[in-house]
Amino acid sequence: MSGAATEPSSVRFGSAAGRWVLAATVLGSGMAQLDATVVNVALPAIGHDLHAEVGGLQLVVSAYSVTLAALILLSGSLGDRLGRKRVFVVGVAWFTVASAICAVAPNAEMLIAARALQGIGGALLTPGSLAIIQSVFIPTDRSKAIGAWSALGGVAAAIGPLLGGYLVQAISWRAIFLINVPLGCLVAWLALRHVPESRDPSTAGHLDYAGAASATAGLAGATYAFVEGPNRGWDSPIVLAAGALGAIAMVAFVVIERRTANPMLPLGIFSSRQFTSANAVTFVVYTALGGVFFLLVVVLQTGLGYSPVAAGAASLPVTAIMLALSSASGALAQRIGPRLPLTIGPLVIAAGMVLMTRIEPGASYVTVVLPAVIVFGLGLAVTVAPVTAAALAAADERHAGVASGVNNAVARTAGLLAVALLPPLAGLTGAAFQSPAAITSGFHTAMLISAGLSFLGGVLAFATISNDLLAEEPAEDPRSHHYHCALAEVPAGERGRRS
Repeated sequence: MSGAATEPSSVRFGSAAGRWVLAATVLGSGMAQLDATVVNVALPAIGHDLHAEVGGLQLVVSAYSVTLAALILLSGSLGDRLGRKRVFVVGVAWFTVASAICAVAPNAEMLIAARALQGIGGALLTPGSLAIIQSVFIPTDRSKAIGAWSALGGVAAAIGPLLGGYLVQAISWRAIFLINVPLGCLVAWLALRHVPESRDPSTAGHLDYAGAASATAGLAGATYAFVEGPNRGWDSPIVLAAGALGAIAMVAFVVIERRTANPMLPLGIFSSRQFTSANAVTFVVYTALGGVFFLLVVVLQTGLGYSPVAAGAASLPVTAIMLALSSASGALAQRIGPRLPLTIGPLVIAAGMVLMTRIEPGASYVTVVLPAVIVFGLGLAVTVAPVTAAALAAADERHAGVASGVNNAVARTAGLLAVALLPPLAGLTGAAFQSPAAITSGFHTAMLISAGLSFLGGVLAFATISNDLLAEEPAEDPRSHHYHCALAEVPAGERGRRS
């Protein structure tokens, strides 16, 4: 393969090799992001064709979410041990085959099982795509590459509802899965042909089975509780049992990782204040964002009478802004440090959320919705790439996979938490989702809560984020295998100017 001639950490952003790597990683992660949103539009057609009840349709969605979230941390660790490209390609192939099974599923039960398999593939490829970028690009270009990855990946999530609506109306709901087959084949070819392999050479050959099992059980239990809590009720025995299992398993996971000689997640990476702080900011900000992405489409349809396609198109300016500015935002964070972008970005996001409280029945898109969406998009573009770059750069380069897995798990858990808890906190339960007045009032409350969280994220970043995209040297931990920083090639003089 041509990528074999390219050594890890030698690819430059903007070079031909860099464009190939970005194409493979963006298209791969984009498949998983697209599938997370495109299915929602197809649910009515799926229910009609397969004679599925509401509970079965909910499982079509949650089966994917649960398996993806449950395995995302494990897959990041596997990438560090077995090879990031190898795990990524396996994930793409797995996802592609599962998509084909979804497309031909004769009943709801088969579709649910195939969706769970899709989630496994998504878990294998998602952290791998970001870990490849972190390990393949030269240190001074990583933030720009992450910015491009964030922007282009956001396009996939944004066009999901539009593409899904078109495919369902023009062809069939099965087409939303079938389209992944040629795309997956293309991504696998690109990765095999153009992406260099990288791994952590210090990891032992033995997998931390106890840690893997406890982490998977913990994330699966917590994810299932968050996904099914709003549907079944938080006092449902199965929701309570899943939540308890998740909590107990995660405590066991921490205990296991502290005691094992070769942990799946080297806890020494949390000794870096920058890594811990960046993930804390990620959690707070993504909790705020989860409510917006979920409720904005709902209020535009129920409160303002938009069609599903029009509601999806209303937020396209966010995608355009991300596409235009995310790479530049990553480059700016590389040049001046992440503290200022991560302080200003969440504050601008909060301002956009406050502007969204002007959305009400009869409101003009041009004078009310569009300004709020633009301000929100500007804040998002300033925030996403720097917070991701800060989290990955703070971890040892050989732990790029597990660091990506942690950051992905944190972001996904935050989003699930927002979708589960924000509507009831804002009074949006049951019949409220069918009333234009009730949905609008609840949306305003939800946006104020989310704005407060985003503001808190900016304050937290200002107080805790170092103004330097360099991994810190934590206290020595023989289990952490800590080596030099991920961005060691930044000149000492430049580091001094960022302090």
